[in-house]
Amino acid sequence: MDIALRPVHDSDLPVFHRLLNDPEALRMAAFTPEDPADRDAFDAHWARIRSSPEIVARTVLGDGDVVGHASVFGEPGEREVTYWIDRAHWGKGVATAALRGLLAEVTERPLYARVAADNAGSLRVLRRCGFEVSAHTTGYAPARRAEIEELVLTLDG
Repeated sequence: MDIALRPVHDSDLPVFHRLLNDPEALRMAAFTPEDPADRDAFDAHWARIRSSPEIVARTVLGDGDVVGHASVFGEPGEREVTYWIDRAHWGKGVATAALRGLLAEVTERPLYARVAADNAGSLRVLRRCGFEVSAHTTGYAPARRAEIEELVLTLDG
């Protein structure tokens, strides 16, 4: 599959909303909106993302189709990566290729990532892209309605 990144278009948002409401993906991501089905909150969130010059948000395309998104956000020195890939494409290298593309575009370091400690797939993607576990913490995961273990990973220059 050919993976490409491009700026987010309005027409991507319904796909992103559908992906966000996949129950299995929500459970794995864990740290999600309190009510992922709330379309007004979703639209407001993406309006803030797209209007912020500090956020680099990209649509992930697989063979020309929207299969997810990847972003860098946060204050300088504390910037984080995040991504969401359609579950139909998990385990196929899509997330790794998308994150590598984003990291080639956003060259500042360090960058951070956070992942539920039991999300082995996302942890593998981050490690393949050079991130290393730098901290263990706990946090409330809305998708699981519980405190869970979270890993913080760092990509240094």
